[in-house]
Amino acid sequence: MPLLSCPSKTAGSGKHIRGKSRERRIRELPLHSRSQPTRLMDMFLDLASGNTSKDLETCGVLGASLKKGTFYVTTLIIPKQESESNSCQALHEEEIFSIQNQQGLFPIGWIHTHPSQSCFMSSIDLHTQYSYQVMVPEAVGIVMAPTDKSRDYGIFRLSNGGMRILKDCSEKGFHPHREPADGSSIYEDCSNVYVNQNLRLEICDLR
Repeated sequence: MPLLSCPSKTAGSGKHIRGKSRERRIRELPLHSRSQPTRLMDMFLDLASGNTSKDLETCGVLGASLKKGTFYVTTLIIPKQESESNSCQALHEEEIFSIQNQQGLFPIGWIHTHPSQSCFMSSIDLHTQYSYQVMVPEAVGIVMAPTDKSRDYGIFRLSNGGMRILKDCSEKGFHPHREPADGSSIYEDCSNVYVNQNLRLEICDLR
């Protein structure tokens, strides 16, 4: 199964996150070669299909191991969540932290659907992405937009200018953000994410 990996700029600096332990359902999937989008994304869409058919977003958290300066996405966590057509809120986050802590995983990013919207990062998405990049600078945000005919998925991260803007933004809900002073975009496509054919994926569905 092709999984995502990216070089680390912060090897050895991550901290494990503590949380309460609980039983969870885990499916371990075999490896298969596949063209993009990666199989990880296809499996997430399958897990989200019930919500997608009702025009509700679904979100998941990407857990990664760190080996020789590279993060390898090995775990997809689907938390309990509250969903609307244009937003999704994870619940009981201590359950996510528990899995990350038990397995020694880094929170390398997140994935969510835009069931009826185009493939982009909303203002709420940008704030969520900021929270991940503050923890792990290499963190990515994956948007799955199955109804977007021009681009059905994207792997994004905040630019340096975008990080500065989000750091100073205290607004909630949907709202506009100014453009970075250096003229760059507030977020950008990731250029350091690779497909890796030699990993297995665990799916922890907590719903």
